[in-house]
Amino acid sequence: MQEFDHILSLWQSHSVEVKISSEEMLQQAKKEMNAIRNKSLLNVAGMALSFVAILVLWLFFDFNSWTTHAGLTIIITSVAIYTFIMYRDYRLLSKKDFTVDPNEFLGRLKSYQLNRFHLYNRLYWIYAIAWSLGILLYFYEILAYFDLWAQCLILGFTFGWLIFCSTLVRKAVLKREKERLATLIEKFERLGSQLKEQH
Repeated sequence: MQEFDHILSLWQSHSVEVKISSEEMLQQAKKEMNAIRNKSLLNVAGMALSFVAILVLWLFFDFNSWTTHAGLTIIITSVAIYTFIMYRDYRLLSKKDFTVDPNEFLGRLKSYQLNRFHLYNRLYWIYAIAWSLGILLYFYEILAYFDLWAQCLILGFTFGWLIFCSTLVRKAVLKREKERLATLIEKFERLGSQLKEQH
């Protein structure tokens, strides 16, 4: 039994340190940063396309009610503001090469993380409320052309979709992005400390 205890104490005292070189860590960080930048750019492009589509709808269809125009104005304004905020966040990461000064870029990454947190929490609800109000005003004229059952179906689907996106989808995206950014920040902090040790 003493042999087993001795072997067990040796095993517990032996720790294997996995050391990744700063070059390997830098390659991983570059890959992850490119993925985040591309995703951010796709989000901006999607919002810009939404803006253009709603604007085309507004310009080329003849709406009679002031409520429709007010609703579309609210929707377009909220999409434009949200697109601008997302583009500003994208520029925060795309402006500078992080290999030049990892510590400065780490500050930018933390700022981006904070901006995304505000975007998916406080600002998202302002955006969702603006969209809901805009859609209600827009539907005031449009739904008059449909039967009652179709009106109920359209309203139910639209607001069901908004609720689904505001709860399940938003939470899943926020959790995934939070974990990804936290991992990336940790890598940059380790990379910065390794670079200091080398110099």
